[in-house]
Amino acid sequence: MIRFNAQLVTLDAAAEDGTPTRTITGLAVPWNVVANLSNDVGPVKFLKGSISVDGPMPKLLEYHDDTRVIGRVTERVSTDDGLMFVATLSKTRAADDALALLADQSISAVSIGAVPLKFKRVNGVMEVSEARMIELSLVSFPAFADAEIQSVYASAEEPEEIPEEETPPQPSEEDDPMSEPTTVEAAIATQPIYATLKKEVKIPTAGEYIQAAIAGGDKWKAFREVLQAAAPDVSLADGPGVLPELIIGPVYNSFVGMRPVVDAVGVRSMPASGSTFIRPKVTTHNSVGLQSPDNTTLTASTFVISQETVTKGTYGGYVNISEQIISWSDPSMLTALLDDMARIYMNETDDVACTDLVAGATTTQAFGDPTLAADWLAWIGAASTTILTSSNGNNPNTLFVSADVFGDLIALSDLNARPLFPNLNAQNAFGAIAITSDTGTAFGCRVVRDRNFAANTLILGDSSGYELFEAQRGSVSVLAPSTLSTVLAFRGDFSTLVIDPDKFVKASSY
Repeated sequence: MIRFNAQLVTLDAAAEDGTPTRTITGLAVPWNVVANLSNDVGPVKFLKGSISVDGPMPKLLEYHDDTRVIGRVTERVSTDDGLMFVATLSKTRAADDALALLADQSISAVSIGAVPLKFKRVNGVMEVSEARMIELSLVSFPAFADAEIQSVYASAEEPEEIPEEETPPQPSEEDDPMSEPTTVEAAIATQPIYATLKKEVKIPTAGEYIQAAIAGGDKWKAFREVLQAAAPDVSLADGPGVLPELIIGPVYNSFVGMRPVVDAVGVRSMPASGSTFIRPKVTTHNSVGLQSPDNTTLTASTFVISQETVTKGTYGGYVNISEQIISWSDPSMLTALLDDMARIYMNETDDVACTDLVAGATTTQAFGDPTLAADWLAWIGAASTTILTSSNGNNPNTLFVSADVFGDLIALSDLNARPLFPNLNAQNAFGAIAITSDTGTAFGCRVVRDRNFAANTLILGDSSGYELFEAQRGSVSVLAPSTLSTVLAFRGDFSTLVIDPDKFVKASSY
């Protein structure tokens, strides 16, 4: 239970004989005002309309002690400023003493006891959106500066006492809890408002319950009604504040940061200095010829090494993350963030490798029907011949394919509907590929499937004609003291070079 203290209690009116009156009216809790409580709850703020004005009227206590009942609240009204109340003190010695303390301001504040039903933490403040008021107490010290008891009123006449009855009275139209509530204007009351008290039926003991069950009749009926009223329905919606929110780690991340093309080609170390670097390449080879006749001049040779300029590219990303989310998150937000950055970096650099390979493979070979094994064999044979004759005798070793082309490839079968590339390595098969892996073998070549290839991509080539350079530099962080945050970045240098385009043939009209 949360208890809030209101401002000073003032006695603005008195009876004709000068004695303090028995009804007080004022503001119990202001809306949207933060109170710093001394208990473990911490700062708390009631939002507008968060305390219900329906249901049973709370009792008036002293110092939140339920053994010191001195009256009851008879009216509650929710206004734009806060929760207004009217309370009536009973004609008891304890209530008389409380009136005397109110008169000389020995007791100068009121406090409510409320049970939060719905709330959330915002910047360390517990914001209550729904609560049930349990009681109102007279206390000595306030917590709210804007709430106060505005006036005390004299009652016109003594309330009629309700005689004791053996059975509970039948509810009338005025006090039937199932009837529609009376609409009350949201204004400060100027006359005392008295509640009609009902006789309460005491909860029976186990022995009384058994005796009444045996006897039956009205007493047994009354006991059952009391027990039903004392056991309200409680559902999950009634207790969000006590239901823990469990986080099961580690953080699930479905993004796959694989680099099939990069892994197949391999990466070379990137020079540390300079924004560009030179890759030497033989462009003119020596000549060798038959000496005829003897003692004549041999064939003249020319050997030329040209240079390929490679421009460095830096790839990375950053995020500004607060100190609180790093310290308070469970499982660690920082670990999940760095892991995701690494995955995205790998995918981005692999996409660059795929795009540059497609652009660099300028030699093309027309393709027939991708569903026919014979057309596949025809294309493979023609493309391998082109590579062999145009790239100084090199043979292809890798088949680079997009996801859709891989699907056509794995679906190929012979005339007896037997797969050409079974993953169980059947005898006389053309290779072995499986949907569970991005690599396999087909036509004697390594198959590399990559999701970053555009659709209908099919390249046969020698992977030594494609070079990749990389310097992974990982994460870096910079503290921003003014915002208590950390700027976290993940980066790396990555460059590509199709150093020998003649080693690749790309399928056209696939």
